Amino acid sequence: MKPLFHALAGTTAMLIITSFWMSTLVSELFMDHAAVAAVKQGIVYGLFLLVPCLAATGGSGFMLGKSRKGRLLDQKKKRMRIIAANGLLVMIPSALFLNAKAASGEFDVAFYAVQLVELVVGVVQLTLMGRNFRDGLRLATGHRPPIG
Repeated sequence: MKPLFHALAGTTAMLIITSFWMSTLVSELFMDHAAVAAVKQGIVYGLFLLVPCLAATGGSGFMLGKSRKGRLLDQKKKRMRIIAANGLLVMIPSALFLNAKAASGEFDVAFYAVQLVELVVGVVQLTLMGRNFRDGLRLATGHRPPIG
């Protein structure tokens, strides 16, 4: 049951981050400031689902990894530390900052600079999570990646 829970929590987190990223991009490129502000507010509300999903993923992964060792697991742990740091130090503060700026109609240089950082770090997050997903499947099925 723990592997299924871990996979569901991780997949849900990836889907939430993807939806945040895509809604940001679409609203910024094709919609007005009111829509961007609504997206920013929705993202802040969405954090109340994302953060527990990430915590559940990390906690269940830690439990699953207690009895295992190896390169794949070490790589997953290393990536998870980066994912957590990016989330706590960049993504959450950026989401709160962008929501506050958008709510007050301040679409200035600071808003767009932070928006760019958030989008770039979002891609990094999704890439790292995708690699952890891949390695988790390899651990679960016993397939090993090619050396190199």
